[in-house]
Amino acid sequence: MKDNVTVHGFSPSGNCHKVRLLLEQLGRPYTWVEVRSDIGATHSPEFLAINPNAKVPALVREDGAVLTESNAMLCWLADGTSFVPSDAWQRAQALSWMFFEQYSHEPYVAVARFISGWTPIDSPRRAELPRLRERAHAALAVMERHLASHDWFTGAHYGVADIALFAYTAVADEGGVSLASYPAINAWIERVRATPKFVALPDNDNEVRARIAASV
Repeated sequence: MKDNVTVHGFSPSGNCHKVRLLLEQLGRPYTWVEVRSDIGATHSPEFLAINPNAKVPALVREDGAVLTESNAMLCWLADGTSFVPSDAWQRAQALSWMFFEQYSHEPYVAVARFISGWTPIDSPRRAELPRLRERAHAALAVMERHLASHDWFTGAHYGVADIALFAYTAVADEGGVSLASYPAINAWIERVRATPKFVALPDNDNEVRARIAASV
């Protein structure tokens, strides 16, 4: 049995959900500490002592060692398991998709969702939405081309790159990014949801849903 880890995270966050999903699918013991990053809890002295970068998730081992960045956590947690390809080339391909997720996907798909659901209706940041949605669709088009001839992003099997890309893709519509024209992505989403021990993001609260509805 692996040692228990503690994850400090905000449940509606896709970056945090990646880690929770993998932990559940690995059957690894963990403790979840909810951190309301939407109301500034990551800037408290207590949290900054864990991650001076003031971002969730943050993973803490039993010995007190801290790991930040969600995709780094996926790689560490999945090391030596079927969630990471054993072949070095396939492993590098999976990593390339994880870098793509953080550089070309998350900054647009995730940020559009955050602005739509977690900023005031009159926030000046909402002026960013058209550009963010355009760039989000560019990233989704890249994914669609890959999935037209591949079932997964981690290689021959489901794994860490799929978890990394699934988290925000599955809720892209909450940022006003429709998935209607991406049949391969939608089929992949259903394959991910059908994996053993899958857990979904929690439902948004009424206030978030109302802001999302007003942002479309």
